[in-house]
Amino acid sequence: MVFNWFEREASSSGETPSTPDSPAVEQQPLEDAVQVNPEPDPSALQDAGDQNGEGQDDDVQEEDEALVWAREAYARLKAQQQAAATAPKTPVSTTPEPEPEATSEPTAAVDPEIAAEPSSPVPLMPEVGPEPTPAPTVGGSLLEQAAAQRQQRQQEQEVRALEVAPVATPEPTISTPPLPAADAVEPTLGEFDEDFTWSAQVLAAQGRRADQMSLEEIDWLGRLRRGLEKTRQGFVTGLLENLGDDPLTPEVLDELETLLLRADAGVQATDQVLEALRQRMNEEVVDPVEGIRFLKDQLRGLLDAPIKASGVPLLAPERGRLNIWLMVGVNGVGKTTTLGKLANLAVRSGYSALIAAADTFRAAAVQQVEVWGERSDVPVVSNPSSNADPAAVVFDAIGAARSRETDLLLVDTAGRLQTKHNLMEELQKVRKIIDRLAPEANVESLLVLDASQGQNGLRQAMAFAKAAGLTGVVVTKLDGTARGGVALAVSSEAGLPIRFIGAGEGIRDLRPFNSFEFVEALLAGR
Repeated sequence: MVFNWFEREASSSGETPSTPDSPAVEQQPLEDAVQVNPEPDPSALQDAGDQNGEGQDDDVQEEDEALVWAREAYARLKAQQQAAATAPKTPVSTTPEPEPEATSEPTAAVDPEIAAEPSSPVPLMPEVGPEPTPAPTVGGSLLEQAAAQRQQRQQEQEVRALEVAPVATPEPTISTPPLPAADAVEPTLGEFDEDFTWSAQVLAAQGRRADQMSLEEIDWLGRLRRGLEKTRQGFVTGLLENLGDDPLTPEVLDELETLLLRADAGVQATDQVLEALRQRMNEEVVDPVEGIRFLKDQLRGLLDAPIKASGVPLLAPERGRLNIWLMVGVNGVGKTTTLGKLANLAVRSGYSALIAAADTFRAAAVQQVEVWGERSDVPVVSNPSSNADPAAVVFDAIGAARSRETDLLLVDTAGRLQTKHNLMEELQKVRKIIDRLAPEANVESLLVLDASQGQNGLRQAMAFAKAAGLTGVVVTKLDGTARGGVALAVSSEAGLPIRFIGAGEGIRDLRPFNSFEFVEALLAGR
């Protein structure tokens, strides 16, 4: 299934974008692909109600509208998945291969199946092995016998060495670990649980109808919600303990300030949010529900401000034009892993991609990139020699991308500290090569930022913005830290738009950034 994540917000009508590679079930409306009643499947709804501790109510109008909408969407997705599973597949030819004709010429090896037949006129040949070493002659002097024995032992050692040692020393490679089951196959519809209900409500809040929902979006929103669990536990739990049912008070705002700073939202973002809340409290009494709603609006405003200033609401490769995305960052933030996930995302969205392994300083970096390329069937341009010039690799990659008419060229660069001026100059050299060889290309310089590094990551963003001409940030490892608020600090203090976020270790745990979904996942449950 092809779902174009890069054009997800391009359609104003909210319809799920499709590509020519999409299967027929995805391209046509659900009603034409399979007969489905507008109301949910009663059996599916009954199972869903039992799992949520609810019985099937005779009066559907009394149920919560959002829950009814989620159940209808679930029934449609279930029918859609069943239709795709039962769709006719291309028949596989079962014609047996013709048997090889027998030849009259003698052969050194015999097919075991032919040899097993009793009518086979060809006799079995004995297995050929190493020629036996002649035993030393008994006659002769003691010196001659000793010399013959030494020669025999030497020949035996040479034979054993030939049997054990390989003929040629292979180049060092990295074994490809098997993909997790969740990443190796297409997303499947799970149970009608809390994750699905929340994901469906988030899509509904963005103006999506039940018949416009995609299983890819449901799968990602569930991953995002689970990935922000650590940040949400520390933030939302403390927020709920202080809100209660009473209107907002200055004491509650002081506690909110502590929670935001603890989540590494940054001083500037925290002050901006609290100042807006104080002004609202001076104008009217703010109850907890309205306070949470206002808080979400402020957080979304902080995250959207750099994106609106860039003029590009959703970063996507431009069709009919070479797009070059440069991945930069310090060591250990996951640049190569993020690049591999972006390559997979581009392929799954219907784009052609190419990877340039320009990280020539780190040991086994090229092999790691090749592993990611094999996972997504994306070619990799690399230089196997040690300490190769990164600019030379980029030079070859640009030529290869043009000859293949590739949509997206992803460039992996060496990790470097923002304080190492020589390495930062090397990064500028790569950027100059790109500007000189491909002046017509759409170039993006994306900083990969580890969310667990908190404010240190913010300082990295400020330093790299000067040397690499950053155009966006990719926030990774949100699932492994309680400092997910660093995204707010990057947007407010560094002024850089967040383009992608990663909330897991799987190959599909990286998606384009959506401020509404991020804030809802951060404050899920309120």
